[in-house]
Amino acid sequence: MKNTIYQFKITLQDIEPRIWRRILVPADYTFWDLHVAIQDAMGWWDAHLHAFEFPDQELYEDMVIGIPEEDFFDEPETLPGWQFHIKDLFQEPGANALYEYDYGDSWLHLVEFEGEMPRTKGQRYPQCIDGARKCPPEDCGGVYGYLRMLEVISNPEHEEYDEMLTWLGGGYDPEQFDPKKIKFDNPHKRWEMVFSGE
Repeated sequence: MKNTIYQFKITLQDIEPRIWRRILVPADYTFWDLHVAIQDAMGWWDAHLHAFEFPDQELYEDMVIGIPEEDFFDEPETLPGWQFHIKDLFQEPGANALYEYDYGDSWLHLVEFEGEMPRTKGQRYPQCIDGARKCPPEDCGGVYGYLRMLEVISNPEHEEYDEMLTWLGGGYDPEQFDPKKIKFDNPHKRWEMVFSGE
C-alpha cells in the first residue's frame, strides 16, 4: 500500500452552492491522518472534536472513529482514529463516511472514496487537486450562523455590518479558493502537539 494513493471528495453538507475539496492521500493513512488532511484542505483550524461515522455501511454503521472522550448514554464508543487505517473501511469506490467537525457548530462533511491510483514519482502527498469555495469561519454558529453572516456582510447598510467585518478580520470572500495554496501539516507532528501534554 506504500505506493498507492487514495482519492477522496469531501463535501460540506447543507450549504449551497457546495463547498468541497478533492484530495489525494497515501493509502496507508490512519483516520487521524485523514482528519488532519481534511482540516487542512477545508481550511479549518482543528480546534474542536471530530468523528467519522459510517451510516451507509451496514457492517460499520455503529462504528465511530475520532478522539475518544467520555461516552454518553446509548452513544457508541468513539474509537481512536490513530489506531484504524482508512484502507480497512474504504475498500471499494463509492464507500463513504460522514465526518463531523465541532460538535457545537456541527459541520457535517460527506467523505466519498473515489478510487485508488499509483503514487506519482517525485510528488508529495497529501495533495488537494480541486475544490470550490472557502469554508465557513470557525465558531460562526454552524450552517445557520454562516448563512446569516453572509447576509450581513452582503449589505453595508446592515446594523451589524462593521462589527461582523471586524470579527472576520476585515473581510471574507465565500467564493475564494485555490487548491495550489493548500498547505498540509504532518499528521504525526499534529498528534504530538495535541496529545503530548497528556
